[in-house]
Amino acid sequence: MTDITLVRQNPTEISEDKRAAAREVMFGIVDGLGDRGKKQWRRFINGLMQLEPGEMVSIKTHKARSGPFHRRHMAIETAVFEAQEKFESFEQFRNWMKVGSGFCDWIAGPRGAVIPVPKSIAFDKLEDDEMRQVHDEMVSFLRSEHAGKALWRHLGPTERTEMIESVLKQFNE
Repeated sequence: MTDITLVRQNPTEISEDKRAAAREVMFGIVDGLGDRGKKQWRRFINGLMQLEPGEMVSIKTHKARSGPFHRRHMAIETAVFEAQEKFESFEQFRNWMKVGSGFCDWIAGPRGAVIPVPKSIAFDKLEDDEMRQVHDEMVSFLRSEHAGKALWRHLGPTERTEMIESVLKQFNE
């Protein structure tokens, strides 16, 4: 989800031709879905045009995530979890991957130390572009020496690399 804050700039005179062109673009190329959506869209755009200089409005956008990509990522997570030897809980494994890849917030813990809190990768919480970036960062983390040592402690560095690559190869990663 993307949060955008808009601010009305100093008043500018817009010719009727430019106003008509803007309306054609705003309501012709992109429009609300159905009658209700169209009314909401027009109300929103008209409200933006009526803001006073310095007035602000925030909007949130959400672009749906690719179902096939989401399922592929989940299949990779599952395959790595099943191949590893450290974690008994899938949820803890996923949290470890999120923290290891940097997909977390850092907050003050109960004793003052800064601790990582994994963010959500829920389908409705993360847009497609963001999920693809998180995916790439998780795969990079899984290929790291740190991750290999944690997941397959008894193996040497070469065998750890071979292990993760054998799993990722199934998914053309």
